[in-house]
Amino acid sequence: MKTLVCTVIGFISVSFIAALQAAPVADVAEYFDRHFEQQLAEHQIPGGVYAVIEGNQIVRVRGFGVRARGSTDPVDPFTVFRIASVSKTFAAGLAAVLAEQGYFNWDDPVVNYVPDFSFRSARYNQALQVEHLLAQTTGVIPNAYDNMIEANVLPERILPHFRQLDPMCTPGECYGYQNVLFSLIEPIVQQTTQKDYATLMQELIFEPLQMPTASVGMDPFMATENKAMPHVRARGGWYQSTVVPSYYRFAPAAGVNASAIDLSHWVMAQLGHYPEVMPEHLLANITDKRVRTVRDLRRGHWRQFIRDAHYALGWRVYQFGDEELVYHGGWVRGFRADVAYSRDRQVGLVILLNAESNIVSELSTYFWSRVFDAIHLAEAEQLSELLTTEED
Repeated sequence: MKTLVCTVIGFISVSFIAALQAAPVADVAEYFDRHFEQQLAEHQIPGGVYAVIEGNQIVRVRGFGVRARGSTDPVDPFTVFRIASVSKTFAAGLAAVLAEQGYFNWDDPVVNYVPDFSFRSARYNQALQVEHLLAQTTGVIPNAYDNMIEANVLPERILPHFRQLDPMCTPGECYGYQNVLFSLIEPIVQQTTQKDYATLMQELIFEPLQMPTASVGMDPFMATENKAMPHVRARGGWYQSTVVPSYYRFAPAAGVNASAIDLSHWVMAQLGHYPEVMPEHLLANITDKRVRTVRDLRRGHWRQFIRDAHYALGWRVYQFGDEELVYHGGWVRGFRADVAYSRDRQVGLVILLNAESNIVSELSTYFWSRVFDAIHLAEAEQLSELLTTEED
């Protein structure tokens, strides 16, 4: 009997586990819907939208509020938002596709493609590789010259300032989150393919992944009729702000616009359901942990759940209790975005807000803590039933 019980435990199939998920995820999505609406109302967020993905299906997607304060135009699943640093996940995906096609190698020195780039000590130049840009392991002090981005300084005027810096460590050995250096992937892909970044993204990512409203850059965003406008807090309330070009000039870091529907298909691709675009070995490389990010262990609502944290290529990888969660958040003037997924559990979550509110972290952790708890409970109950059946 013991042998039979062990066999039952040992050979619970992946499809069996997937079947267990269906009801818990749908149930949590229903509760999350109410919680999302309550939180947006309590914090007076002008508008937002979320999507819950399971496998290659959107379990639930719903918009709340309005696209702009004072307007009656509603946010819906196709409303386009700026996704800020979630754009980094797209840069990594595009770069991985192009590297797979042989346009460049991950270990190529960056100066092969950006010869004008230099650190203060030129001996570090050859050590900086393409992979280090997207893995946030350039070794440079975090957020170097982001103040100049926010001051609307052009990229070509910012890059020479790196001649005043040396890395804190040899590139590849330590973590330092970047926007300017991360975006050097743009001239690399453009030089090697002879196509501009936005065109490559459209041809290789947006179109094959059926992302109907996704785009790169400020002009496409402003030309979109169904778009959310940015809101900032002032005098105790949320007020509409202007869209500025600063971070749009660093497209790989923060230049993508997308709706909840677009990002749902992006998550499906990460879950392995668009293998013709993003095959399994490519996804594995993108999410391979490059460097620990200890600071993430102290992040607001996340810190009570996260046991370990790393940066991969354009994605963060969190140990959320006993589960691995692949995640990235975005914050640019007037917008917040969170996208996360569990590859093992085949579940994903998208959140987009048109206000700079930290409730996005509360919403994300609320969802994931309940999804994982519900799945664990369902598995335990089903296993208990199996063992009881076998004993009878």
